[in-house]
Amino acid sequence: MKLISFIVPCYNSSEYMKKCIDSLLICGEDAEILIIDDGSNKDNTYEIAKEYEKKYPSVCKAIHQENAGHGGALNRGIANAIGLYVKVVDSDDYLEKRALLTLLSQIKSMIYDNQSPDLFITNYVYNKEGAIHKKVMSYGMTFPKNKLFTWDTTRYFTLGEYLLMHSLLYKTKVLRASNLILPEHTFYVDNIFAYQPLPYVQTIYYLDVNLYMYYIGRKDQSVNEELMIKRLDQQYTVTKKMLKVDIFKVRSKKLRQYMLNYMSMIMTITSVMSIRSKNEYWLMEKEKLWNDLKKENFYLYIKLKHTILGYGVNLPGKVGKDIVVFFYKAVRLIYGFN
Repeated sequence: MKLISFIVPCYNSSEYMKKCIDSLLICGEDAEILIIDDGSNKDNTYEIAKEYEKKYPSVCKAIHQENAGHGGALNRGIANAIGLYVKVVDSDDYLEKRALLTLLSQIKSMIYDNQSPDLFITNYVYNKEGAIHKKVMSYGMTFPKNKLFTWDTTRYFTLGEYLLMHSLLYKTKVLRASNLILPEHTFYVDNIFAYQPLPYVQTIYYLDVNLYMYYIGRKDQSVNEELMIKRLDQQYTVTKKMLKVDIFKVRSKKLRQYMLNYMSMIMTITSVMSIRSKNEYWLMEKEKLWNDLKKENFYLYIKLKHTILGYGVNLPGKVGKDIVVFFYKAVRLIYGFN
C-alpha cells in the first residue's frame, strides 16, 4: 500500500521541478509521485516527468493533460491517487527530507496502532527570495503535540494564523468525501483546498516539524500583488465558491469560528485587491459581492461585515479606501508576504 500520494502540478516547470521531485523520492516505495504536466508549452516539463517515471517506475507517474490550470491539475491528481494520504507540493517548492522521514515514520506508527488521523498538520517555511531569516509558520500555540485530537480539543486560532495547503496532509478518502472539485484555469484554489474539506475531518495529528519549503518572491508568482490584481476575476471565482460552504452546519464551535475567520480573510483580500486596482469595474464588483452575500446569506453577511476587517474594507469614500490600503501595507510588512 502507498502511504502518501504526492501531487506535483507542473506548468513550464523544467527550471525547478527536479529539486521538488528529488526531495520526495526519499520516501521510496511508501509513496507515489504524480507529476501532472498541465499542458506545458515552453519547455520540456513532460519529458523530465517521463524520465522520472522511467527511472522510478513503481514510484513516479507522469500524467499529461491539456492545460486546465492549478485546480485542474489537482483534480486530476486526486482522482488518480492511490495513497492513504494526499500531499500537494507545487513544483517550485520542496519538502525538507528529515522532516519528511519523521512524518513517514509517524504515519507508519499510527497505522500500526490503528489510529491514523484524517489530517496531519505540519509547519511550513516562507522561503522568500533574498530573505536571510526564513519565517516559520508553526501551530504549537494552537494544537496539542504528539497526540491524536479533534477540533474541539484545540485552542482558538490567533489573528493571522491559518492552515494553508502547505501545512496539510489529508486522508484521500476525506478529500473525496468532501466532493472537492476545484475550478479550472483559476489561481488561488489552494484556499478552497484548505477550507472545504475541514468539516469532514474528525481526527487530527500535529507534527511539529518544518516540512514544506514555500518559495515566494518570483515576479511571475501568483501571489505577486500586480498579478493578483490582473487576476481579480479568478480571486472572485474562489471567493464565491468558498462562500457556498455552509459554515453554520459545522458542529464544532472552534472549527466554525476558524472558518469564519478564514472567510473574513478571503473577503478582505478580495476587497483590498479591488480597491488597490483603482478600477471602477472592480470597485463595483466589490460592492456587488457584499450586497449579493447580504441577499443570499444574511447571517453570514452580518458575521463577516461586523468585524474590524469587514468594517475596514467597506469604509466609504477616498479617505476610507486610503485607510484600508495603509493597514494592508502594514500587515504585508509584518507578515512578509508579497
